[in-house]
Amino acid sequence: MVREAAVGDVERAADTLAAAFADYPFTRHTISADDHAARLREFQRLFLAEIGLPHGRVLVSEGLDAVAVWTTPDSGGAEAVMERLLPTFVELAGDRAAAYAAAEEEMGRHRPAEPVWFLGTVGVHPGSQGRGLGRSVVAAGLREADAAGVPAFLETSAYGNVGLYESLGFAVTAEYDLPDGGPRTWSMARPVGG
Repeated sequence: MVREAAVGDVERAADTLAAAFADYPFTRHTISADDHAARLREFQRLFLAEIGLPHGRVLVSEGLDAVAVWTTPDSGGAEAVMERLLPTFVELAGDRAAAYAAAEEEMGRHRPAEPVWFLGTVGVHPGSQGRGLGRSVVAAGLREADAAGVPAFLETSAYGNVGLYESLGFAVTAEYDLPDGGPRTWSMARPVGG
């Protein structure tokens, strides 16, 4: 069962996302190895608490073993919050701050100009992977995007995710390597109705 997250879910949802992204190529490239796990968890916690909940949609599985954070065209204020949080995100990136900035700049070139439901982060706790939980939280967001008549967009730096997203109606719109030796990344879009 998938539900919308509440403020009281933030800490456990951040734990889930931190565990899911512990060895993810993008976060390894853009967040310092020094105290990486704590930096990564705080990054995810801020994204949940400051952007997802107040300015988007956070969908979770029962037990909070899967979490999807979307921004939507009617998110109102998310860009201003991102700008306000940028110094904190740079601090969390630590000695990878330049790589983080370069990665964001490169990914920005491949992001759609039109309004979309943007899947900013999705993760499943490693102990719960392989049970369809990630698919269920993403699919719930896609149903909402379809109901709103808005396409969806995401980015992934793990080739293994591409097939899952294709099975949900996404198609690769760009494939590129992030600067400074960063990982290969795929931008993917899904039209309304898949």
